[in-house]
Amino acid sequence: MADNDVPPLDAGLNDLARRLHSRELTATGLATALLDRIAERSGAPTFDGAPGAINAWAHLDADTTRRQAAAADRRLASGAESPLCGIPIALKDLFAVAGLPLTASSRVLEGNVADADSAVWTALSGAGAVYAGHTHTHEFAAGGTTDQVGNPWHLAHSAGGSSGGWAAAVAAGMAPVALGTDTAGSVRIPAALCGVSAFKPTFGRVSMDGTIPLAQTLDHAGPIARTLADCAVVLQALSAAPAARDPWGVFGRPAIPAPERLALSGLRIATTARADRPEVDADVHDGYLRMREVLRSLGAEIVELPAPDDLPAADYDTILLAEARSHHARYRDRADRYRPSVRAFIAPGAAPLPVDAYLRAQARRRAVTAAWDAWFRAHRIDALLEPTSAITAPLRGHGYDAGERAGGTDPLAVFTATWNVTGFPVAALPAGLGTRSGLPVGVSLIGAPDTDAHLLAVGIALQESAPPPQFVWNGAAADPAAAPERNDP
Repeated sequence: MADNDVPPLDAGLNDLARRLHSRELTATGLATALLDRIAERSGAPTFDGAPGAINAWAHLDADTTRRQAAAADRRLASGAESPLCGIPIALKDLFAVAGLPLTASSRVLEGNVADADSAVWTALSGAGAVYAGHTHTHEFAAGGTTDQVGNPWHLAHSAGGSSGGWAAAVAAGMAPVALGTDTAGSVRIPAALCGVSAFKPTFGRVSMDGTIPLAQTLDHAGPIARTLADCAVVLQALSAAPAARDPWGVFGRPAIPAPERLALSGLRIATTARADRPEVDADVHDGYLRMREVLRSLGAEIVELPAPDDLPAADYDTILLAEARSHHARYRDRADRYRPSVRAFIAPGAAPLPVDAYLRAQARRRAVTAAWDAWFRAHRIDALLEPTSAITAPLRGHGYDAGERAGGTDPLAVFTATWNVTGFPVAALPAGLGTRSGLPVGVSLIGAPDTDAHLLAVGIALQESAPPPQFVWNGAAADPAAAPERNDP
C-alpha cells in the first residue's frame, strides 16, 4: 500500500507532516477524521468507563479542535515550516489549556477550568499543533492502572498508568501523538502495555509549569507515539518550552536537537541481572531477549555488567509521598471525593512526613544517581537495555480498590522508577506481542544524563529493524456488551 493510501490517522507523525505541508491533506480534514474516529472507537468520555469501552478521553472540545485546525490550515497555506503544524496532539488530563477543563480525572477537581496554558501547550500550540482532547489519567497520576480505560489490544486489561488514556488513544489510532507525565514510569509503562513508543527525557529538559504535579522532583513530561522517530519531533518543541521558574538550576539548556541517523555497529549496549528478576513475566523476558539479539545482529557490542545498588523502595516512597501530600493538603476538605486507593495513598490532610526522613531519602537518592552516572562513564555505555514493565497488561477492574499497591513495590514500576530517581533519559519501545498472552511487551533503552538525542538515535535505529506491532481495529462498538475476547493483529 502506498503511503498516500494509508488512512491519515494510521500514518505516523512524520508522514502526516509531509502530507499536510504538501497540501495532500488539510488540518481541517485530519481533525474531522480524528473526531469521527474517537466517536467510533472510544465513545463519549465517561468518568468510570465501562468493561467494553476504551474510554481513552476525559474531555473533548470539538469546537476548539476545529477552530485550531482551521488556523493551522491558514498557517500551512502561508508557508509554515513547523512539522507539528496541523498535527492533533492529545494531552494527559494534567496539562493546562486555557479555558478548558483540567481535572486530573478526579471528582476532586470537577468543574475546574484552566486559566492559562501550561508551558508545554504554549510550545506545542505555538508550533501549530491542534488540540485533540484531554486523555484520562489514573486519578491525579497516583497509580499505574488507569482502570477507567480499556487496553485496545484486549479491553478486559488495563492500558497501564498513570498515562493510560493517552497510550490507548495512540494505540487505537485515535491520535498520532500524545503528551503525558512520568513519576515512576507513567509514560513508559502504558506505552509498553499498549504496544507503542515513548520517551522520558532527562529531568528538567521539559518544563512542568502549568502541569498538575504528583511529586515535583520525580515528575517528567514526555511524548508517546507509534514510533520513536515521531516522539523525537515532539520532543524538540517540548524541550524548547520556556520555564517561568528554575528551582533546581536545570532549565535554560538548548532544545534537544533532532537525532542523527546512526549505525549501531560498535556501540556498547549494557545488560544487567536486573532483567532476570523473578517477577519478570515470561512473555516480557522473551521480548527482552529478542530485542537484545536484534541489537547484536546490528553490530552492537552487548556487555553484561553488575548493576549499582538501587534506591530502596521505602526511600522512593518517602520522596513521592512527602511531595504529593504537600500538594494535596489543599484538598483536605474534599477527601471524600478521591477514589479509595488514591485517597489512602495520598492521604490528603495527613500529617506531613518528617523533614529529616525526606532529606535523608534525598541524600541517598543523590548517591544512587552518582553511582549510576559513574557506571555509564566508566564502562563507556551508549545505552542500557532492560524490560520496561515486569508484567504484561493486568486485568482491569480493581485498580482503585482500597488496599491496591502503589509506589515502589508495584511490579509495573520495578524497572522504571529507577530512572525517575536518577532523572536519566529513557526510550521505551515495543518488543512485539507475547506468545502466551497475545499482549504487547516492551523494552527500554536508558542513557546517561543529557544524552537524549543520542539515545533517541539508538532507539530509532533499533526500531527500524524491529517495528512496533500493528494494531488492527476489529470494529467492536464502544459499549459494555461489545468487549472482544482479544484483538490480535
